[in-house]
Amino acid sequence: MDQQTLQVSDLLALVNQTLEYAYSTVVVEGEVSQFKLNRGKFVFFDLKDDEGAVGCFMMAFSLRQPLEDGMRVRVVAQPKLTAWGKCSLTVREVQPVGEGSIKRAFQMLLAKLEKEGLFDTARKRSLPRIPRRVGLIASVESAGYADFIKILNHRWGGVDVQVADVQVQGMGAAEQIIRAIEYFNQQAELPEVLVIARGGGSADDLAVFNDEQLVRAVAASRIPTLVGVGHEVDTSLADLAADVRAATPSNAAQILVPDRHALLAELSQREQRLADRLSARAERVRAQVDTAATKMISRMQYVLSERRRDIQQAEQTLRQLDPKTVLQRGYSLVRGENNTLIRDVHDVKFGETLTITTAHAIIHAGVIDAKQK
Repeated sequence: MDQQTLQVSDLLALVNQTLEYAYSTVVVEGEVSQFKLNRGKFVFFDLKDDEGAVGCFMMAFSLRQPLEDGMRVRVVAQPKLTAWGKCSLTVREVQPVGEGSIKRAFQMLLAKLEKEGLFDTARKRSLPRIPRRVGLIASVESAGYADFIKILNHRWGGVDVQVADVQVQGMGAAEQIIRAIEYFNQQAELPEVLVIARGGGSADDLAVFNDEQLVRAVAASRIPTLVGVGHEVDTSLADLAADVRAATPSNAAQILVPDRHALLAELSQREQRLADRLSARAERVRAQVDTAATKMISRMQYVLSERRRDIQQAEQTLRQLDPKTVLQRGYSLVRGENNTLIRDVHDVKFGETLTITTAHAIIHAGVIDAKQK
């Protein structure tokens, strides 16, 4: 049987067609070697293990976390043969794996974004005290989602929570979360707070929240963001980019709304303290009024006593000045014939009849002699 003779390019096309049909997408894990960025647009590196290596190519905009030689990564790629007959991976997504590689990628991206001011406290916004409408990005099947909803409803009921159910780990998770952020930010009526929640996990599980595009989407959100990812000891770049960071999803619910039971108890205590202060104030005012009234009454009594004494003195003076009283002391009144009071020698005439009034008698007498004293 004659076999078909293929040109080299036909063979390459046939193999690539077969690869595309059988292995349109592969996930490969290995160590980065000979990493380089060409003209700021194209990324080249080798992915190797102890027994082999394969060349990788990707566009720079698809590189969402920094890479360097020696880091262990997992790539989502399409295998193909190059025109030179070498196996190559066209990479669509790459993630560091392993604690060391994840930590190194975290540090490199942290330094880059810090330099841009993406984590500056000056750009952080405060959350409303009691939001009525909340956008939640989480996996509805996760324990973190269940904890958040449970504590939110226990602490404060009636919050309208709109949920975007997304993948929160693994390949493709970052893109889903970014689309959810964009969805909430494009609504006609924006939620008051945007919450991103995910429970604890390994460094590999939480690496999605160190994705550069995701971190930038959190920072660029028009809606104030609250990120609660992992356990208390876990810190992601999405945490740092958020307006408010929560230690866990449960803590995110605690930050988001007050505890109504504690609030009612606090209001009751404040009411009691206010009532006590008002009562004490009323007692002080009552005491001041009583003191002022006592002083006023005392003052009025003193003034009345003074006025009474003045009146008594005036009465005594008037009594002393009463002509009858004067006559009782032996004095007399002397009047002339025209009933004028005689005060001086010039007021009398010789031979004139005078009327002398004493306390007990009226005497008529004639003037015999009158001379100046």
